[in-house]
This record gives sequence, structure tokens and C-alpha cells, in this order.
Amino acid sequence: MKNRKKRFFQLPQVIGGNEAFKKYIADNMVYPVEAIEKRVEGIVHLNSEIDDNGNVINVEILHGLGFGCNEEAIRLINNVQFGAVKNKGVRLKTKKRFKIKFQLPPENLVNYELVNQSKETNQQGISKNYSYTIHLK
Repeated sequence: MKNRKKRFFQLPQVIGGNEAFKKYIADNMVYPVEAIEKRVEGIVHLNSEIDDNGNVINVEILHGLGFGCNEEAIRLINNVQFGAVKNKGVRLKTKKRFKIKFQLPPENLVNYELVNQSKETNQQGISKNYSYTIHLK
């Protein structure tokens, strides 16, 4: 028996790798207003076809969140550019799954700064009251 080398087709990859893909998602995601109002968080699962030139053809939602998150996830994936591949004259479309995480920043963080402090004391040197002015940022 001859040892045959297994020949696999090359698959299109995101230009720059997974780190570039994560950075692209973080930099370009626009959290939908309706999802912010309803405090919707979670993961949108998508499936897409990619042709041999690296173009995204069809994007479909496998598991969505609604409230505008699905549409935003589709927009993000449609704008991703994959590298072109050459498979010895064979043109093929590949399917790839994606997960886009929607996470809101923590709510109601309070930063404050002490601006003014006055202290009144009686004859024995005991404090009567304090007054503070706090500016919320």
C-alpha cells in the first residue's frame, strides 16, 4: 500500500487572524438603541457562506436576540473581508459560523469628586455638621 498524502482544500481566513476579527467587532459594533433601552445582552449565532475570493455571500441567523442585535450582527459579518484562496482551479464556497457577543457596560457607575467641605464646631470643639458638594460625572 502506498501512503497517500491527504489533500485538503484551503479555507478562507479573516485577514489578520482572530485577533484582527475581534478588534474589528469591538471597533465597529454599534449597540442598537432598542437593545440598550431594554437592557438586552447575549450572543447572536450566525452562519455565512464565503466564496473563494473572500466575499461574504449569505448570512443567516441561527440563534438571535432581537431588538436590533440580529441586524447589527449581520451588518458586521457582511463587512468582514476574508483572504482569497486558490485551490488548484476549484472554486468553492465554504460555510463558517460566527458568534457576536452583545454586552452592555455596567449600569449606574458613580464617579464623584469632593468639591467643598465646611465644618462648624461648638465651644467644646465638637463638630455640629458637615456640608459637602458632590458633582456626579
